[in-house]
Amino acid sequence: MKQQKAFTVSLLIFSFLIIWFMPIPSLYAQRGAEEFSYYIPPVDRNPYPLVEQRQVKNIILMIGDGMSITTITAARIKVLGANGKMHIERMPVTGFINTYSANALITDSAAGATALSSGYKTNNGMIGMIPDSTKVYTILEGARDKSMSTGLIATSTITHATPAAFAAHVRLRSNQAAIAYDIIANRVNVILGGGEAFFLPQSHPDSKRRDDKNLIEEAVKAGYEFVQTKSEFDAAKSDFLLGLFHNDAMTTESPEPTLAEMTAKAIEILSRNVKGFFLMVEGSQIDWAEHDNDADETIKQMLHFDLAVKQAVDFAMENGETIVVITADHETGGMTINGGRLSGENLSIKWTTGSHTGVPVPVFAFGPHAERFTGWHDNTDVPKIFAELLEIADFPKK
Repeated sequence: MKQQKAFTVSLLIFSFLIIWFMPIPSLYAQRGAEEFSYYIPPVDRNPYPLVEQRQVKNIILMIGDGMSITTITAARIKVLGANGKMHIERMPVTGFINTYSANALITDSAAGATALSSGYKTNNGMIGMIPDSTKVYTILEGARDKSMSTGLIATSTITHATPAAFAAHVRLRSNQAAIAYDIIANRVNVILGGGEAFFLPQSHPDSKRRDDKNLIEEAVKAGYEFVQTKSEFDAAKSDFLLGLFHNDAMTTESPEPTLAEMTAKAIEILSRNVKGFFLMVEGSQIDWAEHDNDADETIKQMLHFDLAVKQAVDFAMENGETIVVITADHETGGMTINGGRLSGENLSIKWTTGSHTGVPVPVFAFGPHAERFTGWHDNTDVPKIFAELLEIADFPKK
């Protein structure tokens, strides 16, 4: 009897260990690449060329929130196979960026984006200011003060941490009502994303403000064209455009404009300025999917971001005076690829956490002086290099 009980216990322990260490497959293991038929890969898989070292006139900074090398690799393998090539993988210059904040090894988006916008480390949760609450000058504000046009795009609320860090200055990232005010007051030319609730007065049933400010009305009075639908967005022509496509974060589904379409529209408007432009484009919801350890949604959001990359690089290739830089504010989820076929079938993905991690993130660059981004950098180096390329003096500064 004792031997039988011992055998039963051993069998249970063995079964538990098998289940515990068995790779957890991505939900995409049950989905085929046809799910992503909207994604158009590069026809030319060769690296984009190094270009003539001309004066930089325009900067397009693209931030895949939470994006890692594994995020990119998983999307490519699933949709194109191991031997495929995404647009982001054609970038001719690559490097790495450290992401720690002023008070933590693992940054949040607020501190990470503030470093990318201002050249200063700050505490997690703070936007556009250093730990003692001193406001810091951002690269977007530097471009604005050189009479360049500016733009912010996000698939989150446009008042979320990453876009906020380029045009707002608040102690707490959660104060999205104050951030909305700052973005309009900063005269950002093109503002596209979600978050209408933070622009509406408290009397409106959908509002998330605690005052009677109607920032949409104020923006229109200040010369902005306001759009809410895809048809209005497509028809928009103003040099100042405010597009809020959802009360909260965007759904990233039709009939909303895609991240690629918003990027193309912003470039169309901003490039009218003969003095140049600065544009920040965020693939916000890569991070959210990774927080949920949702491989399906992670790959979907990465593919949408990659199509936006194509829009930016296509413009830069033709323009010749534009540098495109792609990076992340931090890594999220600790995604690993555990197995699968070369074709992308049965892709097995595991996660080490539902939070951010402290590992470095990739940086990619194309355009004049792209080689400045090769090697290993700190996140504070990015806007400093931008300031040098745009000849913005006395940067960084408080």
